[in-house]
Amino acid sequence: MHDSGEQSRAELTGQMGLNRSTIAGLVSELDELSLIEQASPAVGRRGAGRPSAGVRIRDDGPYVVAVDLGVDRAVVARIGLGGRIWDRATAPIPHDTEAWQVGATVAGLVRQVVALSPPEAPLLGIGVAIPGLVRRSDGLVRHAPNLNWHDVSFGSIVLAALSLDVPIAVGNDADLGALSEHRRGTAVDVDDLVYLSGNVGVGAGVITGGNRLEGVAGYAGEVGHLSHDPRGLVCHCGSRGCWETVVGAPAIAEALRCPEDQVARLGEILEDMTTAPRELRSIATELGRGLAAVVNIFNPSVVILGGHFLPLFRLCRAEVTAGLTERALSPARDAVRLALPGLGGDSILLGAAEMAMEPVFVDPVASLAAAVTDAPARLAG
Repeated sequence: MHDSGEQSRAELTGQMGLNRSTIAGLVSELDELSLIEQASPAVGRRGAGRPSAGVRIRDDGPYVVAVDLGVDRAVVARIGLGGRIWDRATAPIPHDTEAWQVGATVAGLVRQVVALSPPEAPLLGIGVAIPGLVRRSDGLVRHAPNLNWHDVSFGSIVLAALSLDVPIAVGNDADLGALSEHRRGTAVDVDDLVYLSGNVGVGAGVITGGNRLEGVAGYAGEVGHLSHDPRGLVCHCGSRGCWETVVGAPAIAEALRCPEDQVARLGEILEDMTTAPRELRSIATELGRGLAAVVNIFNPSVVILGGHFLPLFRLCRAEVTAGLTERALSPARDAVRLALPGLGGDSILLGAAEMAMEPVFVDPVASLAAAVTDAPARLAG
């Protein structure tokens, strides 16, 4: 139901390979936990036999708060089981803001969306997507070069600002974009994919054989720091000529002669364009050339272009494709297709929600026991 919406008991019985009495018991247990509700049989149903009652996720049931933290803005949303976005709030993040100040801003946004939740709906947890290297074991942000963060426990900062004890999970933004697109977006039936996040920096979330590729500590996928031009610009990471120095938001803004105070609107500016200037087309070619390295390394069947790459690909599909064709090995190139996110600009936000929801699928009883049932009142106080 979380992935496919309302279903009948008969459909659940067929999908899970369990008998009807077992399904009935599971449905009753989840109903008692206020995770789901039973619906009337579909009107107009055809076929012999008694119609099977429907089962769906409750609109006033448990929810999580998802945070998509960018370099220049934070987006926070209240998201229910089933991936439904109920409420959202956004705030700018000024350049060179300290981590504790960003945490205070995020906490303010969390309060806004939680205040709109149903009175009895429990808050299961918070999921935070970060543009940087996040240690898998404890969520420590080891290095986020475009935020100038080193060894920042951002989850703890947010909880301290909220004065609330609730489960919180922190993950890399591109990894979470890949997770959500694989679960409910463009790549639902795809086992080998790369989600490419193109914002100020560039990162990749990789799923291979249906499993997330994270690396020993969780740092896999930092493709923006592949060497693209050894004689190129110095990168925020300290190296020179990284791919993201050529195709990241600063390079796109410079190509468009975008004023510094408008860089935060770069996505909107690209979306509003109907034709691309020559300078933007050259960046699109470099995007394709860098994609060739990604395709050669991971051999995916789909590469999903997120962030600023979404409107850039719409404007310059031919140039991106030409750059890919120029440098990719033909067998790997022939196996891949380039795609846009099925979830639009919400891929990372929904991925953060999926991460925060994972415990409830493992142990619903324990997750609900740890949930905060009076979050609006406690945060308001």
